[in-house]
Amino acid sequence: MQEHKIVPIRDQIADQIRSDIIAGSLAPNEKLNEQSLANRFGVSRGPVRDVLLQLTKEGLLVSKNNCGMSVNDVLSPALQTLMVDIRVKIEVFALQSLKGKLTEADFTDLDAILDRIQDAFDVEDFTEVTKADIDFHRYLVAKAGGQELVNLWLPIVLRMRMNYKRIRQSKDCVDEHRAISDALKANKIKDAVAALKANIK
Repeated sequence: MQEHKIVPIRDQIADQIRSDIIAGSLAPNEKLNEQSLANRFGVSRGPVRDVLLQLTKEGLLVSKNNCGMSVNDVLSPALQTLMVDIRVKIEVFALQSLKGKLTEADFTDLDAILDRIQDAFDVEDFTEVTKADIDFHRYLVAKAGGQELVNLWLPIVLRMRMNYKRIRQSKDCVDEHRAISDALKANKIKDAVAALKANIK
C-alpha cells in the first residue's frame, strides 16, 4: 500500500497555478493578483508571493517593473525550435548517464507514471496527461543529474508546454514513453535516444 505524502500548501498552490497555465485557463500575458490568489486558496499573501517567485524561476510567469506578475507569453516558433533542441540535448545527456544505473524499483516508478498518462487520457484530462508526461522525463533527468540538472531542464519544458497541442493520441503518447523505458531496461541507450527524439517534437 503506497503512503500518501503530505503536500505542503505552497506546493499545492504552485501545482494548481501551473496546471491553470498549461491548461490555458490562465492565458499568456494575463496579470496575476496576489490578493485574489490568496483569497482563492484561503491563505495569506506570503505563501502566494513565494509561489509566484518560484513560477517565475520556472519560466511560467514574468515579473515586470510596476506591473506585477503576469503569465509569460507563448514562445515564437524560432524560440520553440531552439528550446526543443536544448531540451533534447539535456535529455540525451541524461539517458547516456543512466546506462546500467536504473533499478527494478525505478522501472516500477516509470510504469506507474505511464499508467497515470493512460488513466488521464481515458478521462480526457489533457492537463494531467501533460503533467504526467513531464513527470516521466523529470524522473529520468533527476536520476541522471539530480536537482541541478532538473533546475536547468524544467524552465525549458514548462515554457514549451505553454503552447503544446500535440498530445491528443493516447496510444502514441504512451507507446513513445514505453519505448524509452523498454530501451533503458534492455540497456540499449542508442535505442532509448532514438525513442526520445521521436517523442520530443
